[in-house]
Amino acid sequence: MPPADDRYRLLLPRQAYWRESNLMKIPNTNLAEQLGSEKLGARFWRLPPYSANTWHRHVEQDELYVVLEGTGRIRVGGETLTVPKHGAVLVPPSCLRQVFNDTEDDVLWLVVGAPRHEPGADPGTIYPEDPRQLPAELEGRRWPPESPR
Repeated sequence: MPPADDRYRLLLPRQAYWRESNLMKIPNTNLAEQLGSEKLGARFWRLPPYSANTWHRHVEQDELYVVLEGTGRIRVGGETLTVPKHGAVLVPPSCLRQVFNDTEDDVLWLVVGAPRHEPGADPGTIYPEDPRQLPAELEGRRWPPESPR
């Protein structure tokens, strides 16, 4: 009989490692990496009030966005969608997308993508425009927060 870790892996909430994303400083935890997935990407993204993730796309990866807490907002191409709690959006690789939060409450997203790795993906392909640009709904706001000096 194979060891238990060959059949499944369990990550309890207290064991999850959270960090801020590099560009936009959004708290997230890489579930797939912590569970040892080689084929699937999966993260929780907790968007603070009046924040946004990067404006980006992928080469091969389909992404499924699911709102777990709050009301989600996402730009896909030229459209802005409002996604209620437990609602979901599937975005194909070539579409530019950005989750954002234009409310006073945190929003928790589960983002699942496959294939997990996109070897040799050119940053200019992933970010064909400024990845830090904010949607019109956040006009007049500043995000990400400035780093302390």
